[in-house]
Amino acid sequence: MPEEILLKEKERVDDLQLSGLHIIQNPEKFCFGMDAVLLSGFVRAKEGESLLDIGTGTGILPLLLSAKTKCAHLTGLEIQEESADMARRSVALNHLEERITIVTGDVKEAGLVFAPASFDCITCNPPYMIGEHGIQNPDAPKAIARHEILCTFEDVAAATEKLLRPGGRFYLVHRPFRLAEILVTLTEHKLEPKRMRLVYPYVDKEPNMVLIEAVRGARSRMTVEPPLILFEEQGKYTQEIREKFGY
Repeated sequence: MPEEILLKEKERVDDLQLSGLHIIQNPEKFCFGMDAVLLSGFVRAKEGESLLDIGTGTGILPLLLSAKTKCAHLTGLEIQEESADMARRSVALNHLEERITIVTGDVKEAGLVFAPASFDCITCNPPYMIGEHGIQNPDAPKAIARHEILCTFEDVAAATEKLLRPGGRFYLVHRPFRLAEILVTLTEHKLEPKRMRLVYPYVDKEPNMVLIEAVRGARSRMTVEPPLILFEEQGKYTQEIREKFGY
């Protein structure tokens, strides 16, 4: 740990097991999960492109995508300063300051922070739950990350429509129980769903995640990819998860 990168109380450094990357996290606040890892493997970013991660949290997606893609630059937008600060320190810890920028800001004001149509790709692992649903402490970072307290999916789609170039790609992980709403919202904002993959914990269980790629201004036609199964049995990932996603 370089001396200039200081850990704060209850923070730790986790090994991402990818290209020597590490991330600073506070387990009492919020740590990344499998959904971020799966989204990083679903993204198809091209060499030289610019990418924005909306609601980047502690910067897990820009960090993973710095190793998995050849993007020229990655930007993370995060409204919670505490999380953004951890993300910046993780970027510095990995000596990626020239390739990753972390910006503190509200997605609802992203059009004032970034130029219109300035990104080739946008990613988002948004809050899954409707804001009023079962929140015990609406000020807690975990609640903000999981519930639509500070932004809705409509806010994310509206910002993406403004910031994504025509023909640019939007990559999203969400929950299947909101799939109808998600697809309608995307198309209302000229983000045409082009690829979709449902994620199942086990082959005989219902899907608990969905990965979607949408293209700004594209024509209507979507490919539904084969199911992605996480576990062969309790505690044992499938071969695809082990080989493609590194678990």
